[in-house]
Amino acid sequence: MDSLQEFDSTSITLPLTSTTTTAPTASSSSSPTSSTSTLSRYENQKRRDWNTFGQYLRNHRPPLSLSRCSGAHVLEFLRYLDQFGKTKVHIQLCPFFGHPNPPAPCPCPLRQAWGSLDALIGRLRAAFEEHGGKPENNPFGARAVRLYLREVRDSQSKARGISYEKKKRKRPPQQQQQQQSPALLMALPPAPAPATTNTSDDHE
Repeated sequence: MDSLQEFDSTSITLPLTSTTTTAPTASSSSSPTSSTSTLSRYENQKRRDWNTFGQYLRNHRPPLSLSRCSGAHVLEFLRYLDQFGKTKVHIQLCPFFGHPNPPAPCPCPLRQAWGSLDALIGRLRAAFEEHGGKPENNPFGARAVRLYLREVRDSQSKARGISYEKKKRKRPPQQQQQQQSPALLMALPPAPAPATTNTSDDHE
């Protein structure tokens, strides 16, 4: 990680900034630059996240350099962000545990939503390698980070009564018939040969 670029000294204010999008106008939706603007929003968010993490490392006691950052430090960062979360996560003793639409307020804590953390780690993982980090040394891709995100997803899914499972797309019936197994096709009996008639007998 000798070529890994350290963070700059730009002052960034915590908490983590959230992604803000503006509704596209009729001219922008038909313009070919709409995809470019979407990419720019992603790149800007990734840069803000990268600088925010850099400020977190500088404020760490003792201060941490990026080259010494590990998956454990990434987990500390994610837990630190929970204090700025806006997603209600019910505890098991709460009467609204597992209720997707609670009818009344409750004192359960606010946390960062799993989807926000998952997207954040994806951007930081890409930014790490863009700044010279090696994929095998990427702390944002550490196994501990993946397990933590999985635990957050499962716990929030139960607490909020929301399923995060991706729905599988059903294939059209025609594609299913075309994609039959070759072994199944070979097992089918061969079609009988068409019967032939002797035309010479008709003239006798």
